Amino acid sequence: MSKTVPVGVSARHIHLTQEHVEALFGSGYQLTEFKPLSQPGQFAANETVAVIGSKGQFDKVRILGPVRPASQVEISRTDAFAIGVKAPVRESGSIEETPGVTLKGPAGEVVLDKGVIVAARHIHFHTSDAEKWGIADKQLLKVRLGGERGLVLENVIARVSDNFALDMHIDTDEANAAGASNGDTAEIVD
Repeated sequence: MSKTVPVGVSARHIHLTQEHVEALFGSGYQLTEFKPLSQPGQFAANETVAVIGSKGQFDKVRILGPVRPASQVEISRTDAFAIGVKAPVRESGSIEETPGVTLKGPAGEVVLDKGVIVAARHIHFHTSDAEKWGIADKQLLKVRLGGERGLVLENVIARVSDNFALDMHIDTDEANAAGASNGDTAEIVD
């Protein structure tokens, strides 16, 4: 049985706490939805902020909602070099002992002392999909991306939950290396 999954290319983005949303956009401010994302209840917000590192900055970096318990900036390795941040590869939410940056919004700035990561490539599985294919949460998978520049990615983390929809997330560096785009499919080979 072929185990194919849709591919989602994840560009640089930010997850914020409500406290940081208000510091950047004003007291009582609420994020507004630009478009829904592949995961149920998640959305790209209309709001953007500048991300400032020691060597440079990115303007208009999209915030993803809803708000989270901890603020986090997800960038590619190329992005990290460009702004002078030594961001480690981590699973989303694993921000201990990571570098920080300054975020600048229309109402103020927030200096994060940690939270900048290169997101580890992963596949979100709904529990039923994982059970059907015999895949366990946190299992490391090998996945083939096809096409003219096709390649095999190792150490793809399986993330299993009743709250997830089937979708593989890779960053822009990985997508560019494989010539992959949003909506392509990948095959789990091991």
